Amino acid sequence: MIMRFTLSATLALALTTAACARDTAETDAEAEAAASQQQAQTQDAAPVAEPAEPAAPVYEFPDEAWRTVDQDRLLYISTDHGMVVVELAPEFAPNHVARMRELAGERFYDFLVWHRVIADFMAQGGGSRANPGNAADKPPLEAEFTIRRTGEPEVSELQDRVVNPREIPQMAKAGFWNGFHAGTQTAALAGITGDGMVQSWLLHCRGAAAMARTGDPNSARSQFYITTGSPDHLNATYTVWGRVRHGMDAVDQITVGTAMEDPDFRPDVIRSMRVGSELPAEEQMDIEVVDTDSEAFAGYLDTLRDDAGNLPDICDINVPTRTAE
Repeated sequence: MIMRFTLSATLALALTTAACARDTAETDAEAEAAASQQQAQTQDAAPVAEPAEPAAPVYEFPDEAWRTVDQDRLLYISTDHGMVVVELAPEFAPNHVARMRELAGERFYDFLVWHRVIADFMAQGGGSRANPGNAADKPPLEAEFTIRRTGEPEVSELQDRVVNPREIPQMAKAGFWNGFHAGTQTAALAGITGDGMVQSWLLHCRGAAAMARTGDPNSARSQFYITTGSPDHLNATYTVWGRVRHGMDAVDQITVGTAMEDPDFRPDVIRSMRVGSELPAEEQMDIEVVDTDSEAFAGYLDTLRDDAGNLPDICDINVPTRTAE
Protein backbone atom coordinates (compact mmCIF):
# COMPACT_ATOMS: atom_id res chain seq x y z
CA MET A 1 0.00 0.00 0.00
CA ILE A 2 1.41 3.38 -0.98
CA MET A 3 0.82 6.07 1.65
CA ARG A 4 0.12 9.58 0.28
CA PHE A 5 0.11 12.99 1.92
CA THR A 6 -2.88 15.17 1.05
CA LEU A 7 -2.75 17.69 3.88
CA SER A 8 -2.38 21.39 3.85
CA ALA A 9 1.09 22.39 2.67
CA THR A 10 2.13 23.66 6.09
CA LEU A 11 1.36 20.53 8.06
CA ALA A 12 2.47 18.19 5.30
CA LEU A 13 5.83 19.92 5.15
CA ALA A 14 6.16 19.73 8.91
CA LEU A 15 5.34 16.04 9.01
CA THR A 16 7.78 15.05 6.29
CA THR A 17 10.71 17.15 7.43
CA ALA A 18 10.47 17.08 11.24
CA ALA A 19 13.42 15.36 12.86
CA CYS A 20 13.10 14.35 16.51
CA ALA A 21 16.04 15.30 18.76
CA ARG A 22 18.11 12.38 19.97
CA ASP A 23 18.47 12.35 23.77
CA THR A 24 20.82 10.82 26.26
CA ALA A 25 19.85 10.39 29.89
CA GLU A 26 20.42 14.11 30.30
CA THR A 27 17.46 16.48 30.22
CA ASP A 28 19.26 19.56 28.98
CA ALA A 29 18.03 20.34 25.45
CA GLU A 30 21.41 21.49 24.15
CA ALA A 31 23.09 18.33 25.44
CA GLU A 32 20.43 16.25 23.71
CA ALA A 33 21.01 18.02 20.41
CA ALA A 34 24.79 17.54 20.56
CA ALA A 35 24.47 13.83 21.33
CA SER A 36 21.98 13.43 18.52
CA GLN A 37 24.38 14.91 15.98
CA GLN A 38 27.09 12.43 16.93
CA GLN A 39 24.81 9.37 16.71
CA ALA A 40 22.82 10.17 13.56
CA GLN A 41 24.97 8.07 11.22
CA THR A 42 25.07 4.86 13.29
CA GLN A 43 22.19 4.63 15.72
CA ASP A 44 18.44 4.63 15.39
CA ALA A 45 17.08 6.80 18.16
CA ALA A 46 13.98 8.19 19.72
CA PRO A 47 14.23 11.11 22.15
CA VAL A 48 12.92 12.20 26.33
CA ALA A 49 9.54 13.02 27.89
CA GLU A 50 7.51 12.87 31.07
CA PRO A 51 5.42 9.75 31.84
CA ALA A 52 1.65 9.73 32.04
CA GLU A 53 -0.11 6.88 33.82
CA PRO A 54 -3.50 6.09 32.28
CA ALA A 55 -6.54 6.34 34.52
CA ALA A 56 -8.30 3.07 35.30
CA PRO A 57 -11.62 3.68 37.07
CA VAL A 58 -13.86 0.75 37.94
CA TYR A 59 -16.49 0.28 35.25
CA GLU A 60 -18.44 -2.82 34.29
CA PHE A 61 -18.53 -3.50 30.55
CA PRO A 62 -21.11 -5.93 29.14
CA ASP A 63 -19.80 -8.94 27.21
CA GLU A 64 -20.92 -7.48 23.88
CA ALA A 65 -18.63 -4.46 24.43
CA TRP A 66 -15.49 -6.60 24.12
CA ARG A 67 -13.75 -7.61 20.90
CA THR A 68 -11.28 -10.50 20.58
CA VAL A 69 -8.04 -9.66 18.77
CA ASP A 70 -7.16 -12.05 15.93
CA GLN A 71 -3.91 -13.95 16.51
CA ASP A 72 -2.50 -12.69 13.21
CA ARG A 73 -2.69 -9.17 14.67
CA LEU A 74 -0.77 -10.06 17.84
CA LEU A 75 3.00 -9.93 18.30
CA TYR A 76 4.35 -11.99 21.23
CA ILE A 77 7.62 -10.64 22.64
CA SER A 78 9.24 -12.87 25.26
CA THR A 79 11.36 -10.91 27.74
CA ASP A 80 13.40 -11.64 30.85
CA HIS A 81 10.43 -10.40 32.89
CA GLY A 82 7.55 -12.12 31.12
CA MET A 83 5.54 -12.08 27.92
CA VAL A 84 4.60 -8.82 26.21
CA VAL A 85 1.79 -8.97 23.65
CA VAL A 86 1.40 -6.12 21.16
CA GLU A 87 -1.66 -5.60 18.95
CA LEU A 88 -0.64 -4.57 15.43
CA ALA A 89 -2.32 -1.77 13.48
CA PRO A 90 -1.79 -2.47 9.77
CA GLU A 91 -4.53 -0.03 8.80
CA PHE A 92 -2.38 2.84 10.10
CA ALA A 93 1.12 1.54 9.38
CA PRO A 94 0.89 -1.32 6.86
CA ASN A 95 4.53 -1.24 5.79
CA HIS A 96 5.88 -1.08 9.34
CA VAL A 97 3.61 -3.91 10.46
CA ALA A 98 4.71 -5.97 7.44
CA ARG A 99 8.37 -5.37 8.41
CA MET A 100 7.79 -6.48 12.02
CA ARG A 101 6.01 -9.61 10.82
CA GLU A 102 8.80 -10.29 8.32
CA LEU A 103 11.60 -9.93 10.85
CA ALA A 104 9.74 -11.94 13.49
CA GLY A 105 9.21 -14.69 10.91
CA GLU A 106 12.94 -14.67 10.13
CA ARG A 107 13.71 -14.95 13.88
CA PHE A 108 15.76 -11.78 13.53
CA TYR A 109 14.87 -10.44 16.99
CA ASP A 110 15.56 -13.66 18.91
CA PHE A 111 18.26 -13.05 21.56
CA LEU A 112 18.93 -9.46 20.57
CA VAL A 113 19.12 -7.00 23.46
CA TRP A 114 17.13 -4.03 24.70
CA HIS A 115 20.10 -1.79 24.04
CA ARG A 116 18.66 1.63 24.90
CA VAL A 117 16.26 1.94 27.83
CA ILE A 118 15.38 5.26 29.46
CA ALA A 119 13.21 5.30 32.58
CA ASP A 120 9.70 6.71 32.13
CA PHE A 121 10.33 7.13 28.41
CA MET A 122 10.93 3.98 26.35
CA ALA A 123 12.66 0.62 25.92
CA GLN A 124 14.40 0.18 22.55
CA GLY A 125 15.74 -2.93 20.83
CA GLY A 126 16.18 -4.53 17.43
CA GLY A 127 19.69 -3.45 16.52
CA SER A 128 21.87 -5.71 14.42
CA ARG A 129 23.48 -8.73 16.05
CA ALA A 130 27.00 -7.41 15.47
CA ASN A 131 26.24 -3.89 16.70
CA PRO A 132 23.03 -3.00 18.59
CA GLY A 133 23.47 0.60 17.49
CA ASN A 134 22.89 -0.41 13.89
CA ALA A 135 19.90 -2.08 12.25
CA ALA A 136 18.95 -5.00 10.02
CA ASP A 137 20.10 -5.05 6.42
CA LYS A 138 16.68 -4.12 5.11
CA PRO A 139 15.45 -1.25 2.91
CA PRO A 140 14.42 1.86 4.87
CA LEU A 141 10.73 2.45 5.43
CA GLU A 142 8.85 5.64 4.63
CA ALA A 143 7.01 7.22 7.55
CA GLU A 144 3.28 6.43 7.63
CA PHE A 145 0.96 9.14 8.91
CA THR A 146 -1.92 9.07 6.42
CA ILE A 147 -5.09 6.95 6.22
CA ARG A 148 -8.35 7.02 4.31
CA ARG A 149 -10.96 8.38 6.71
CA THR A 150 -13.94 7.13 4.74
CA GLY A 151 -13.79 3.55 6.01
CA GLU A 152 -14.69 1.75 9.21
CA PRO A 153 -14.04 1.91 12.05
CA GLU A 154 -13.84 5.68 12.18
CA VAL A 155 -11.37 7.73 14.19
CA SER A 156 -13.38 9.43 16.90
CA GLU A 157 -12.81 13.14 17.50
CA LEU A 158 -13.04 13.62 21.26
CA GLN A 159 -10.81 16.63 21.88
CA ASP A 160 -8.56 19.24 20.32
CA ARG A 161 -4.86 18.47 20.77
CA VAL A 162 -1.54 19.85 19.55
CA VAL A 163 -0.01 17.47 17.00
CA ASN A 164 3.52 17.70 18.40
CA PRO A 165 4.57 20.40 20.91
CA ARG A 166 8.17 20.55 19.62
CA GLU A 167 7.91 19.95 15.90
CA ILE A 168 4.32 20.50 14.75
CA PRO A 169 2.46 23.02 16.94
CA GLN A 170 -0.72 22.97 14.85
CA MET A 171 -3.97 21.79 16.42
CA ALA A 172 -5.70 18.58 15.34
CA LYS A 173 -8.21 16.15 16.81
CA ALA A 174 -7.55 13.25 19.17
CA GLY A 175 -9.69 10.23 19.91
CA PHE A 176 -9.74 6.47 19.44
CA TRP A 177 -9.55 4.09 16.52
CA ASN A 178 -10.35 0.45 17.27
CA GLY A 179 -8.95 0.77 20.77
CA PHE A 180 -5.84 2.74 19.76
CA HIS A 181 -5.16 6.30 20.90
CA ALA A 182 -5.07 8.34 17.69
CA GLY A 183 -4.59 11.85 16.34
CA THR A 184 -6.13 13.00 13.10
CA GLN A 185 -7.13 15.83 10.88
CA THR A 186 -10.87 16.28 10.80
CA ALA A 187 -13.29 14.07 8.91
CA ALA A 188 -14.57 17.26 7.27
CA LEU A 189 -11.20 17.64 5.53
CA ALA A 190 -11.47 14.08 4.22
CA GLY A 191 -14.58 15.14 2.37
CA ILE A 192 -12.68 17.70 0.29
CA THR A 193 -9.46 15.80 -0.47
CA GLY A 194 -11.10 13.78 -3.22
CA ASP A 195 -9.93 10.37 -2.00
CA GLY A 196 -10.64 10.73 1.73
CA MET A 197 -6.93 10.61 2.62
CA VAL A 198 -5.90 12.82 5.53
CA GLN A 199 -3.10 12.97 8.05
CA SER A 200 -3.79 10.53 10.90
CA TRP A 201 -1.35 8.90 13.31
CA LEU A 202 -1.36 6.66 16.34
CA LEU A 203 -0.27 8.52 19.46
CA HIS A 204 2.78 7.91 21.61
CA CYS A 205 0.73 7.23 24.72
CA ARG A 206 2.22 4.84 27.29
CA GLY A 207 2.36 1.35 25.78
CA ALA A 208 2.77 2.46 22.15
CA ALA A 209 5.05 0.33 19.95
CA ALA A 210 6.87 2.36 17.31
CA MET A 211 9.83 2.27 14.94
CA ALA A 212 13.11 3.99 15.76
CA ARG A 213 15.07 5.76 13.02
CA THR A 214 17.91 8.21 12.37
CA GLY A 215 17.40 11.92 11.68
CA ASP A 216 15.80 10.98 8.36
CA PRO A 217 12.04 10.43 8.91
CA ASN A 218 12.11 7.71 6.24
CA SER A 219 14.98 5.62 7.62
CA ALA A 220 13.34 3.04 9.93
CA ARG A 221 14.56 -0.52 9.33
CA SER A 222 14.41 -2.86 12.35
CA GLN A 223 14.92 -0.98 15.62
CA PHE A 224 11.72 -0.44 17.57
CA TYR A 225 10.71 0.86 20.98
CA ILE A 226 7.86 0.60 23.46
CA THR A 227 6.96 3.73 25.40
CA THR A 228 6.84 3.66 29.19
CA GLY A 229 5.91 7.34 29.27
CA SER A 230 3.82 9.45 26.88
CA PRO A 231 6.35 11.38 24.75
CA ASP A 232 4.15 13.77 22.76
CA HIS A 233 7.21 15.20 21.00
CA LEU A 234 7.47 12.00 18.91
CA ASN A 235 3.91 12.17 17.59
CA ALA A 236 3.56 12.30 13.79
CA THR A 237 7.33 12.16 13.38
CA TYR A 238 7.94 8.54 14.44
CA THR A 239 5.57 5.84 13.18
CA VAL A 240 3.55 3.93 15.79
CA TRP A 241 2.58 0.49 14.51
CA GLY A 242 1.06 -1.19 17.56
CA ARG A 243 0.08 -1.10 21.21
CA VAL A 244 0.84 -3.29 24.21
CA ARG A 245 -2.27 -5.24 25.27
CA HIS A 246 -0.59 -7.50 27.81
CA GLY A 247 2.64 -7.30 29.80
CA MET A 248 3.34 -3.60 30.40
CA ASP A 249 4.63 -4.59 33.83
CA ALA A 250 7.33 -6.61 32.04
CA VAL A 251 8.26 -3.63 29.85
CA ASP A 252 8.55 -1.44 32.96
CA GLN A 253 11.08 -3.88 34.44
CA ILE A 254 13.49 -3.91 31.48
CA THR A 255 16.92 -2.86 32.73
CA VAL A 256 17.63 0.85 32.23
CA GLY A 257 20.82 1.89 30.42
CA THR A 258 22.46 2.41 27.04
CA ALA A 259 24.81 -0.09 25.43
CA MET A 260 28.32 1.21 24.65
CA GLU A 261 27.68 4.29 26.79
CA ASP A 262 27.06 2.97 30.32
CA PRO A 263 30.04 0.78 31.32
CA ASP A 264 28.08 -1.21 33.94
CA PHE A 265 24.99 -1.72 31.79
CA ARG A 266 23.96 -5.37 31.35
CA PRO A 267 21.05 -5.26 28.90
CA ASP A 268 18.02 -7.52 29.05
CA VAL A 269 17.33 -9.88 26.17
CA ILE A 270 14.50 -10.16 23.64
CA ARG A 271 14.18 -13.92 24.08
CA SER A 272 11.90 -14.34 21.07
CA MET A 273 9.32 -12.56 18.93
CA ARG A 274 6.47 -14.37 17.14
CA VAL A 275 3.23 -13.48 15.40
CA GLY A 276 0.39 -15.15 17.30
CA SER A 277 -0.77 -17.25 14.37
CA GLU A 278 2.70 -18.92 14.31
CA LEU A 279 2.31 -20.22 17.84
CA PRO A 280 0.67 -23.49 18.87
CA ALA A 281 -2.82 -23.00 20.32
CA GLU A 282 -1.67 -23.77 23.86
CA GLU A 283 0.77 -20.84 23.76
CA GLN A 284 -1.70 -18.28 22.43
CA MET A 285 -3.53 -15.82 24.65
CA ASP A 286 -7.10 -14.69 24.17
CA ILE A 287 -6.71 -10.90 24.20
CA GLU A 288 -9.94 -8.92 24.45
CA VAL A 289 -10.16 -5.15 24.13
CA VAL A 290 -13.15 -2.92 24.78
CA ASP A 291 -14.74 -1.67 21.56
CA THR A 292 -14.12 2.07 21.61
CA ASP A 293 -17.02 2.59 19.18
CA SER A 294 -19.51 0.96 21.56
CA GLU A 295 -22.20 2.65 23.65
CA ALA A 296 -20.60 1.09 26.72
CA PHE A 297 -17.31 2.86 26.04
CA ALA A 298 -19.18 6.15 25.56
CA GLY A 299 -20.71 5.58 28.98
CA TYR A 300 -17.29 4.84 30.41
CA LEU A 301 -15.98 8.13 28.99
CA ASP A 302 -18.83 9.98 30.69
CA THR A 303 -17.59 8.73 34.07
CA LEU A 304 -14.25 10.42 33.37
CA ARG A 305 -15.60 13.88 32.54
CA ASP A 306 -15.06 16.76 34.96
CA ASP A 307 -17.79 19.10 36.15
CA ALA A 308 -17.48 21.12 32.95
CA GLY A 309 -17.92 18.00 30.81
CA ASN A 310 -14.29 17.84 29.70
CA LEU A 311 -12.40 14.57 29.32
CA PRO A 312 -8.86 13.99 30.59
CA ASP A 313 -6.06 14.14 28.03
CA ILE A 314 -6.45 11.26 25.59
CA CYS A 315 -3.25 9.57 26.86
CA ASP A 316 -4.71 9.48 30.38
CA ILE A 317 -7.75 7.48 29.23
CA ASN A 318 -7.24 3.75 29.65
CA VAL A 319 -8.73 1.34 27.09
CA PRO A 320 -9.62 -1.74 29.16
CA THR A 321 -8.08 -5.03 28.08
CA ARG A 322 -8.49 -8.52 29.51
CA THR A 323 -6.53 -11.69 28.88
CA ALA A 324 -7.34 -15.38 29.18
CA GLU A 325 -4.39 -17.75 28.71
